[in-house]
Amino acid sequence: MFHSDERAAIFIDGSNLYAAIRSLGFDFDYKKLLIYFQKRCRLVRAYYYTALGDDQDYSPIRPLVDWLAYNGFAVVTKPIKEYVDPVTGHKRTKGNMDIEIAVGMLRMAPYYDHAVLFSGDGDFRSVVEAVQDQGKHVTVISSLLTQPPMIADELRRQADDFLELNDIKDELIRSGHGHHS
Repeated sequence: MFHSDERAAIFIDGSNLYAAIRSLGFDFDYKKLLIYFQKRCRLVRAYYYTALGDDQDYSPIRPLVDWLAYNGFAVVTKPIKEYVDPVTGHKRTKGNMDIEIAVGMLRMAPYYDHAVLFSGDGDFRSVVEAVQDQGKHVTVISSLLTQPPMIADELRRQADDFLELNDIKDELIRSGHGHHS
C-alpha cells in the first residue's frame, strides 16, 4: 500500500477519528501513528484538524492538541460556533472541519504523492476524487466495525485503498505508561 520513496501527507479529521477509536475502545498513541508512516514512506506532514471551545471554556482536548503541536503534528483548529436552530429555537454548536481539510488536501497536493485521510465522512468523496485527478493515491483509514460503521460507502469506494483502523490497532495502541508514549 505504501512505497518507501513515496511522499505522503496525513490528514486527520480529529472528531471523526476520536469517535472511531472511542467506539473501538482503544487508547490511541499519536506518536506511534507518526512512526507507523515514517517506517513505510516519506512522511511530509501530518495534519490534525479539530474545532476547539472558546478559551474561557476549558476544552477537554486542549492538552491533546498542545501535545500534538509539540510532537510533530501540524494542528489546525477553529473555534466551535454557537448558533440558534431556526426550527427549534435551541442553541446548537458546530465545529465541522470539512472545508479546512478539503482545502488542506488540495493545497498540499503538489507536495505529496499519497494522501492518507483519517475520516469516514462521505462528504470527503469529492475532494478525494479531486486529488486523484491530480494523480495522487488516496488511502482512507476508518472503521467498518463501529456501530454504525464510521466509514461511508461512497468514501470507501472512491478511495484507492481503505485501511480498517482495527487491523492496525496493535501498532497504534498506547502502551501502559506515560503520556501518549
